[in-house]
Amino acid sequence: MEARMARTGRRLRRTSPAAFAAVVLALLAASCSNATPDEPAEDAPVVIETPRADACRVLEPQDAAASSNERDVVDCTEEHTARTFVVDEFPPAFADAAYDDTRLGEHVYGVCDEAFAKVVGGDESARLRSLLSWVWFRPQADAWEAGARWFRCDVVGGTDTAETYRPLPADLDKILDTQPDEWMACVQGPQVAGAPRVPCSEPHNWRAATTIKLGKAGDDYPGDRLAEVRTRDFCRTSISAWLDYPDSYEFGFTWFGQAEWEVGNRRSICWAKIDR
Repeated sequence: MEARMARTGRRLRRTSPAAFAAVVLALLAASCSNATPDEPAEDAPVVIETPRADACRVLEPQDAAASSNERDVVDCTEEHTARTFVVDEFPPAFADAAYDDTRLGEHVYGVCDEAFAKVVGGDESARLRSLLSWVWFRPQADAWEAGARWFRCDVVGGTDTAETYRPLPADLDKILDTQPDEWMACVQGPQVAGAPRVPCSEPHNWRAATTIKLGKAGDDYPGDRLAEVRTRDFCRTSISAWLDYPDSYEFGFTWFGQAEWEVGNRRSICWAKIDR
């Protein structure tokens, strides 16, 4: 049996925004005095008021790269790309936390990933292989200094590789239970790595078919090399079985690094090359 492995991809996924937050916070710490999305201009209002749950907005990936977000709310019957599903307060232990404290993202991940699962349904594998993910925001830096300690988590219609978010359906309740093609991740291109994900309802030649769980809660990160090798070896056999053991086939895989591991993601994605 010949297995021709596609070029692999290794990148952070927005399903685990706490990992991405570490990058954002590092940028915040090194930023200059010019106004940024996280450091509003002097005449911008300081928003301390807690946002409303179940609110809809039109967000794009560049919005998700910021620590705070004050986009206007739109009626959820109108076209929207984001929907708030958690609004909560950090516990008292974070009362004196710095704006760039990495523990913030770890806490949010534990709260919002569990809530995300309840909202969109599906198992852990289906959620990781979908085009739905979630992002989180905190108050503006000035509001944080003034004592605001809320955080907000939004479902968005895209992942970290998306150039733009897709409009969300009016009803997200358990949408991934049936793994509809319009919300499952595929790729159209010569390889998986670096290619934007498209809905499997559109033309494609790669499909995110299975996942591998590399460890359980509490396990130490195995290291980059071991994580990659375990993922590759599992995906080789998993995709062969998924394709019903063909004589030859191509597979790819996406594995994630230590930052994702530390906030709770223990899975890698296996991709099948398919004829369409």
